[in-house]
Amino acid sequence: MLRVAIVSDTHGPRFWKAMPPAVAEQLDGVDLILHAGDVCVPSVLDELAAYAPVHVVLGNNDGPDVAAWGAPETLRLELDGLQVAMIHDSGQKQGRAARMRRQFPEADLVVFGHSHIPWDTQEGGQRLFNPGSPTDKRRQPRGTMGHLVIDAGRIRSLDLVPTTA
Repeated sequence: MLRVAIVSDTHGPRFWKAMPPAVAEQLDGVDLILHAGDVCVPSVLDELAAYAPVHVVLGNNDGPDVAAWGAPETLRLELDGLQVAMIHDSGQKQGRAARMRRQFPEADLVVFGHSHIPWDTQEGGQRLFNPGSPTDKRRQPRGTMGHLVIDAGRIRSLDLVPTTA
């Protein structure tokens, strides 16, 4: 079994001054962290990496310093047999499932960010997940992140976890 924390749109240092306690609590014991972009400063990734290895994609607010940390535009990973793709901006919600299927036909799970709006749908055997933002909730009732458990190539659980009251 593989335990994975999923975050996006941390927007340091404006919204992420330091690791929020609710985020740190969710990172305890994870095997891997996925960050779907808009990190803004690499120090956020360094903080996350103190808990587990981090895979990150570039967001529209990320610069060369985040790219130098190891963030490509898109990423494809095989995690315990599960095919996972990551991108920051998946585009508008209308047509999203078909667009992501065309871009990542092999992916069982596509993780994305950008909107700060949590999203969890499944269509045609592909799950699409946006964890929202743990620090910049915008018009959402609370900050959020994701917690994924993978077991032998299958999603055992994928939950949205609140990080603010």
